[in-house]
Formats: sequence, C-alpha cells, structure tokens
Amino acid sequence: MAKFELKLPKMGESVAEATITNWLKNVGDVIAVDEAVLEIATDKVDSEVPSEVGGTLVEILFNVDDVVQVGQTIAILETEGGEVAATAAAVEAPQAASAPQAALHVETVTNLGSIDFSNTEKFFSPLVKNIAKEEQISVEELEALSGSGKDGRVTKTDILAYVDAKKQGAVAPVAAQPKPAAPAAKPATATQAVPVSVNGADEIVEMDRMGKLIAHHMVQSVQTSAHVQSFIEVDVTNIVTWRNKVKNTFEKREGEKLTFTPIFMEAVAKALRDFPMMNISVDGDYIIKKKNINLGMAAALPNGNLIVPVIKNADQLNIVGMAKAVNDLATRARDGKLKPDDTQGGTYTVTNVGTFGSVFGTPIINQPQVGILALGAIRKVPAVVETPDGDFIGIRQKMFLSHSYDHRVVNGALGGQFVQRVAHYLESFDVKRDF
Repeated sequence: MAKFELKLPKMGESVAEATITNWLKNVGDVIAVDEAVLEIATDKVDSEVPSEVGGTLVEILFNVDDVVQVGQTIAILETEGGEVAATAAAVEAPQAASAPQAALHVETVTNLGSIDFSNTEKFFSPLVKNIAKEEQISVEELEALSGSGKDGRVTKTDILAYVDAKKQGAVAPVAAQPKPAAPAAKPATATQAVPVSVNGADEIVEMDRMGKLIAHHMVQSVQTSAHVQSFIEVDVTNIVTWRNKVKNTFEKREGEKLTFTPIFMEAVAKALRDFPMMNISVDGDYIIKKKNINLGMAAALPNGNLIVPVIKNADQLNIVGMAKAVNDLATRARDGKLKPDDTQGGTYTVTNVGTFGSVFGTPIINQPQVGILALGAIRKVPAVVETPDGDFIGIRQKMFLSHSYDHRVVNGALGGQFVQRVAHYLESFDVKRDF
C-alpha cells in the first residue's frame, strides 16, 4: 500500500489561497480517479477539487472554513499501487535513508500522536506537524527554528533541512524549556456586535462569504482608484434591426441564441485595440500594458451576488465565437459550474445594467483594471434624424454608455475618446453583414 498527498491545485495566476467550504468525502471512503473530494471557494469562484488517483481517504488535514495555500497538502489517500510516495518528506528527502534509519522510522511511526502542539503559540502547517511527528522533532525544536516562510513560519523546506542536518549530527539537541508563567489577562478587545432588532420584527441576516468578499472589493476599489465617469448616448437602431432579422437563422445554424451582449463586446474589444492605454493595470507607481484583450462580463447570480467571468482574447473572436463564449460563461455562472480560471486575467470589464431597466449607471472599477463600461437599457425614443433633404423627428432605438475610469492614469480625454469610439462602432454597424 502507498499513500498519496492530495494538494490544493493551482487555480489561476492571481489566486494563492482558497477556503474549504465542504468535504464531500469522509475518512474511510473509497474515491475514484477524478472524483470530487471537497469543495473550495476563492475570492473569484467556487469549485471542486478532484482526486488524481483512486484510493481510500485515510486522513483529512484541514477543516471546513480553513484557508489553505495553493500547493499545500489537504488530504491523504491510500492507494493500492506501490509507486506513490507516502509523504512529501519521503518524496523530497535530500538523500535515501539507510537500512538502520528505515528500521528506526518504522519503530517510531507508532508514536506519531505523542507530540502535543496544543500549548505552542506559533503556527505550524499540518504538513510540517506531520513531518515533525514522523521524524520525532519536538515542539521545542520547531519553536527554535527560524522559518523562511511568511512572518517567519516554518516551511516544509525548513523542517526537511533540519531533519537532514540532525541526522548528520550537525544540530545540537534542544532542551525542553519551561513554559513562562501566563501573563496577566488583558482586557477583551471589542468585537463587532451583532445588530439587535429593537421592535422584534426586523430580520437580521449575516452576509454570506461571497457577499462579504464583494463588499470588501468594492470598498477597496473606491479607496484605490479615483473614479471618473463619462456618458454618451448611442443610436443602436441598425443593431436592433439586424439582430431581429438574423436571430432565428443564427440560432438554427449555430445552436446559440444571439443576444445584444456579444455585439457590444465586439465593439468594446475593437475600441481597446485602438486605445491600448485603456487595456492596462496599475501596480504601485508602474503601469502594466496588457498584451491580450480579456473582457470581463459581469453576471448576476440567482442568489443576488455578482461574478465576472472572462472572455479571453476577445478581439480575436468573430460574432459567432463571441456569442458562444458569452452564452457559455453566462450559463455556467448561473449553474455554479465556472472554473477558477474562468474568472482570471480580465483586462477590462463590461456590465449590462440595462438588463434590469436602468438607463445608465456608474459602475465601480474591477481592480486592478482601470475601466468598466455599463450598458444601459435600449429604449425607443423620439430623435432628430438628419437627412440630405433636411431634419425630421423619428422613432429611434437608443441607449446610454456609462464609462467609469481610473483618473490616476486615465485622463478625461482618453476616457471620453474611448467610449466615443465604442459608440462609433455601434452606430456604424453594417446591417448587411453576415455572421
């Protein structure tokens, strides 16, 4: 029998940790290859973690609501094969143990529970604790180690190096130190009080995890970026006429519904190609010019929360490809089937406030981007129509575009010219085009 370490997988270039929300399997359960073991949540999306091997779940290293770093071991599976290493220490040990050392290891494994971490005030990851127990490293020795991790934490590399040095006799034993007397109790720090209903009729509901994250990001964005808005009214009569003419044929041929969103996304992607300084992010005093145009698409979830899946390389898609991408991401967002990578790498965001009848809005920038465009509701309005024979009043389909941008790096000219270019692409839409 061999053991396999199930690790938290990489979930996109900007995601370093995740919260465990639910264990789908219990210790003792038999798990098949690619079967989901647990559910996790990041600040972007919820997801499942499947097992890379088949076997029996023998140990769970983290509890629900624990925050786990990418690459950390979260569970141990026992497999039938003999090729999977039992622990990370066995996989990455600097040198193979000799026969006497191996015998000693087998003898001490039975005492794994003898090391008590309950009295230490320092943080040690479950993996470090497991290695310490297997190698009979005392808590006092761990506390004396100078860790290379964040805030001086002892990492797997630190403890393995210490184990190797100890076996070679290069480390003096650490004597157990008496614990200092407990300091006088400090006054309890104030915690946020739960609101109390005065009349007894009001319902008090705590925000869910995603709601708290969204609230934090919105406040952070307002505190980070100097928000400025530009508004422009657009005549989209040609687009409405064209879509009404082709939508049935489009759905029969492509098996996809043709909404207005992919048409607007196409115009935004073109404008970003014309104004690359809108396709940037800010990192301190530096501007990062993005090579790819990845459009975020704000989508409302059934529970009232918001998520922003990303259309990668949007400027390279035709209207068919854009429609398929929009529909796929919207459907998977509603069904809770987005993958972590689906929400990563966005360089500019579009939100459709017109879905709920809003004429225009002032959206908050999705950090670390520098702009977001709100699409207002399309309305039939009386408008002046200019012709060679003179002006007249006609019924036109119009909408407002609301552009919020970061005034730290985007001045009014660039912000206004960008949304004007989007409007130009929409108003000059060719009603004779194919899809």
